[in-house]
Amino acid sequence: MNLRQKQITLAAMTGLSISVALAGCATDTAGSAEAETVPTSSSGSSSSSSSDSSTTDSSTTDSSSTDSSSSDSSASTYTDGTYEATGSYTSPNGQEEIDVSITLESDIITAVTVTPEATNPNSVNYQTQFADGIAAVVVGEDIDEISVSRVAGSSLTSGGFNEAVEAIKAEAS
Repeated sequence: MNLRQKQITLAAMTGLSISVALAGCATDTAGSAEAETVPTSSSGSSSSSSSDSSTTDSSTTDSSSTDSSSSDSSASTYTDGTYEATGSYTSPNGQEEIDVSITLESDIITAVTVTPEATNPNSVNYQTQFADGIAAVVVGEDIDEISVSRVAGSSLTSGGFNEAVEAIKAEAS
């Protein structure tokens, strides 16, 4: 009986340790994604609130509608078109690159293509997964409001993607 209790305790502690380790990983990832998502959501919520309040105000007064329109037109800071850039990041196997092509219309990403350029087979695999999932994350979003941290299991590739997006923003402005 004593041996049995020790075995159960050991098994429970092992399971708990694994759970804590996995939860720690998930918390870090979720925390990063949350931290990056919160400003986006806040901005989106702010915009929605502004739109909602300007809609309410515009039914009462035309001047607030004009103010809202002028802020929207000044918010469009990038020239429409398709832009390409290469981003780089450091993987455990060394420096890797990723090619990014983004189409912009009124600062909104309407299309994105990511071309893996990695030399290491593991990096190629992660970049391919990233490339397959990135459109679902960024298409339809304002280019100033995106900052990806993890897509389709790939977290390092996002660093290269974000670097390429910054280069595209500089080129398009």
